[in-house]
Amino acid sequence: MIDLFSTMRTSRCCQQALLRFTQRLVTVAIFSTFLFLAIVCLDRAVPEAIAMSARPALTQALLAERIDNPVRQGGATVVDLTGFNIDLRPEQRLDKGTKPADFSEQFYQQLQNALSAKQQNSKRYLGIDLSDALIQGSFNLSRLSRRIPAYGDASLPQLETFKQTYQLQTYQPQTYQPQIGPLTTDRIDRSYTNRSYTNRAYSRRLSRFLLPPTQTVQPDTLIFQGPLLLNQACFNGTFDASNIYFFNRVEAQGTIFTQLAQWQGAKFVQNALFSQSQFQQESSFRGALFTGRTRFNQARFGGESNWKSADFQGSVGFADTDFQTVLLARSHWKTNADFERAKFHGTTRFQKSRFDQALFLTDAVIEESMNFSQAQFQQPVSLRAAHILGQLDFGDARFAAAPSGNASSAITINVADLDFSPGEAKILGRAGRIGNLFSVPTLTNNETVLRSLVRNFRLQEQIGDANQLEYSLEKLRLAQLKRQLLGTSLNQASQYQLMQLGLSAEQAAAVVAQRTQQPFVSRADLLSLDEIDLATYLQVRDRITSRTSSLINRLQRLLQWMLLACLLQLSHYGTNVGLTFSVGMVSVTLFALMFWLVDRYRRLTPTPIIPGKDESLVMGIGGGSVLAIALGLMVHSSQQPGATLATVGLLTVPIPGILLVRLYQQGRYHDLMDRSYFVENGALRKLQVLIARLPVTPKFPFYRERYSPLLTDRRWNGLNYFDFSLNNWFKFGFNDIRLRDKCVPGLISTLVWYQWSLGVIYITLLLWTLSRTIPGLNLLLYF
Repeated sequence: MIDLFSTMRTSRCCQQALLRFTQRLVTVAIFSTFLFLAIVCLDRAVPEAIAMSARPALTQALLAERIDNPVRQGGATVVDLTGFNIDLRPEQRLDKGTKPADFSEQFYQQLQNALSAKQQNSKRYLGIDLSDALIQGSFNLSRLSRRIPAYGDASLPQLETFKQTYQLQTYQPQTYQPQIGPLTTDRIDRSYTNRSYTNRAYSRRLSRFLLPPTQTVQPDTLIFQGPLLLNQACFNGTFDASNIYFFNRVEAQGTIFTQLAQWQGAKFVQNALFSQSQFQQESSFRGALFTGRTRFNQARFGGESNWKSADFQGSVGFADTDFQTVLLARSHWKTNADFERAKFHGTTRFQKSRFDQALFLTDAVIEESMNFSQAQFQQPVSLRAAHILGQLDFGDARFAAAPSGNASSAITINVADLDFSPGEAKILGRAGRIGNLFSVPTLTNNETVLRSLVRNFRLQEQIGDANQLEYSLEKLRLAQLKRQLLGTSLNQASQYQLMQLGLSAEQAAAVVAQRTQQPFVSRADLLSLDEIDLATYLQVRDRITSRTSSLINRLQRLLQWMLLACLLQLSHYGTNVGLTFSVGMVSVTLFALMFWLVDRYRRLTPTPIIPGKDESLVMGIGGGSVLAIALGLMVHSSQQPGATLATVGLLTVPIPGILLVRLYQQGRYHDLMDRSYFVENGALRKLQVLIARLPVTPKFPFYRERYSPLLTDRRWNGLNYFDFSLNNWFKFGFNDIRLRDKCVPGLISTLVWYQWSLGVIYITLLLWTLSRTIPGLNLLLYF
């Protein structure tokens, strides 16, 4: 019993000890939590308190002292207010013990008087340096500017010259011109009876007519003639610099605007530097004019930024800038617009903007939408390595035409290394136009980009643009095959061959030494050598390749090159139906003339078998007319009409020409010389598809009886040869005309079968082209 009692007592003590330990642990946890929260709060509050205490407060005495003792800085004299804590809030007083007064009023009055007066023994004006200052409350820069009355005698030659140089519009008093015509009793009665006019609308129109004409009051002109230095300053209130002419430099690098920043209508005559500045709330540069060097590099716009109708006449840079929602509609860019590595998190609008020089969006990130609707581009646009996550709209944008004969300066959109997924993002543009604008320098590393763009436009049913991009892709592939076929391999060429390309002996030796250690994977690996500079690489890059080759590989690439070249020249790689039809019309006409020649012009002796003059004239005029129409369509459809015509000639002239020359050299000595080589099926005379038809008569006697030789004494006989050529090439026609199988020279049979074989290939090309250009069928085949 004693042992059991002692055991129970021991367990009860353990429970009490455990309970006390748990209570202490909870107390420590609660205290630690409160301590952690206090540290976090202090961590946020201490820097601001330190910053406030680190900056001395600006008083009236200090302000007067700084105004009386300006300092020389950067070639100009400024009022030095750097590093001060300037409190412009209305509730603040001057000093303790004095009667209530508004320090902000004293601040503006004293500074305005000093800044508006010229320096002694100098024609220059004082500036103001607020670098590293903390300004609390609203800051109105117009109260520190010189005011020129609109209706006074005061004038400023520098201002008038500036306005004339940039053709600035001035406010003119305007009178209201009523557009409602004379107000008669009859008209009032009709207005009351017309249901489209409400009582309020009628009263408004009546008051506008009866009231005296209004005038627009021309505002005064505000001028800030000294330098404005705001580097590393912090404005805790609203900032207002609207409609001010800055005739000296403005520096706001690293400046923080925590509230609304108003720069609308400002005119910057000299440099405006806002690099690394932060606009944490809304900002407005609407209607601003920048004539000097302008820099907003690495700036941050946290709220909506309004740049509507802004005019950039000088060099401007927005590299590495971070935007939220930005409005740049109707802006004008006289020089290059540089948005390299900029980030656009929200909606960006460039509607009706004008770019006189290039627009650089290199490595830019577009997260939502960017709209260039009705914008004007006079120079190329660079989207190189840009990241499009939302929508890029070039709808109704106007791109200037390239100068005549200068294709290298054509207006294009460089999309090399573009990061774009057609399933998640979109690129929009004018149908039939936008596909011609995209370009990449080489196919290497850009094939996926072009295929993504092709898919983007196919999803939007812009088949013409998708086909144009695919045509551009295959042209680059053709150039790549040509380079692999004729180029010099960096991994195989000798040092002498490398020197023949234009490399120096030292550079060629460096290439040979490098490939012994590690073979070249791409042409760009040549730049990894210290001996090779960019100029040398650009000089030889189109004549070198990194792929090794043998005789079999070269023959294979030659066949690929020939096939691809034919597809590009004859149909733009299956994207141009008009070009394909023009090729067919030219071929049909040439073969029709050949068939007429071999059938009607047989011999001169001993008995002439030749066509009459009338038949020859009709055949020449008819063939020439069809050929002229086909060539006109070819010139209109082909980008290289001469090369296309040369390709058609290589397919239709050499082999038939050799057969005709050989035919007339050996002569014709066979039976049935007085009958045509071609026979016609008199049982059929209708439009029919003849894809499975062969060009010779059948052997079965029952079918053979239907065929009779062509009548050569008819004026319309020449149409039969066009019909036969049409049957062989397009695989449809009106009559079933074939080549007889008795007493026919083998050279003529070879000519017929040669055209029929080309026709099979051509009809395949035509059907393929149609399948790629018909929208509904295109979607069925590719999606």
